[in-house]
Amino acid sequence: MLGEKLGHRLDSVLSATAQLLFGKNIHPHFLTFCGLIINVASAFSLARGFWVAGGCLILAAGLFDLFDGAVARSFNKASKFGSFLDSVVDRYSDTVLLIGIIWYYGNRQEQGLVLLACVVLMGSILIPYSRAKAEIYLEQCNIGIMERAERTVLLAIGSIFDVMVVVLWILAILTHVTVLQRIHHTWKKMRRLDEHASNR
Repeated sequence: MLGEKLGHRLDSVLSATAQLLFGKNIHPHFLTFCGLIINVASAFSLARGFWVAGGCLILAAGLFDLFDGAVARSFNKASKFGSFLDSVVDRYSDTVLLIGIIWYYGNRQEQGLVLLACVVLMGSILIPYSRAKAEIYLEQCNIGIMERAERTVLLAIGSIFDVMVVVLWILAILTHVTVLQRIHHTWKKMRRLDEHASNR
């Protein structure tokens, strides 16, 4: 939702900022891996209970995630491999953050919250997976109320304001709602394609 609304409107500002910070020859892959490293640092912070630091690092990593796409598009460095790599690294980032949260609650013997975070992890993995599988057959399947930008912002809010349990409940429900939205969207589109093919 957030990504869809913003589109590429901020590309010029973001790419100029990235150049100012890292130089004119900055490569998108460098920014992608910087984001991953920051997310790993955030996961360690969350695992140790340093919630505010973890949340701030989540936001910093999210900024790098914006930088890499903007730089790639603005300076004609976008490629199919770059898109693939960015998607894979995003999955590592999503997973490592939730592992940090699971580790924290596990150390506190809060098994219910460990299970809740695992449900969120499952939904977070299934959202991009359902899109990738759908787009084998459809041109696009980027619908849903809980895409990556929303998940990132919510995790940062949960960490900084110490409302992680509330955020986990929201994510546990809405990530799976998003998967169901994509399943329903794909079913409708494929049914229409099948009907069109049978009427030819």
